[in-house]
Amino acid sequence: MTEPHVIDCEEALRRLFGYLDSELHDELRREMEQHLERCRSCFSRVEFEKRLKAHIAELRQEPVSSDLEQRVRSLLDTFRS
Repeated sequence: MTEPHVIDCEEALRRLFGYLDSELHDELRREMEQHLERCRSCFSRVEFEKRLKAHIAELRQEPVSSDLEQRVRSLLDTFRS
C-alpha cells in the first residue's frame, strides 16, 4: 500500500462533502483522514457539517403543514410565470 500524499486545507475543503457522503475512494479517504488527524480547523469543520447534516435529516422527517406547503407552491408558481 502506498503512502497517501499530504493534502492542504483547500483540498480538504474541496473533498469535504464527498468524504461526508462516503463517496471518496479508499486512497482519497485515507488522505482526507490523515489531514483531519493533524488539522484541528478542518476536523472542526467536518464535525460541524456532520452535525448539520444529521440535524437536516431529522427535520426532513417532520411533516409539513398544509399551509406551509401551499405558501411554498404559490411562491414557486410566481417564479414559473
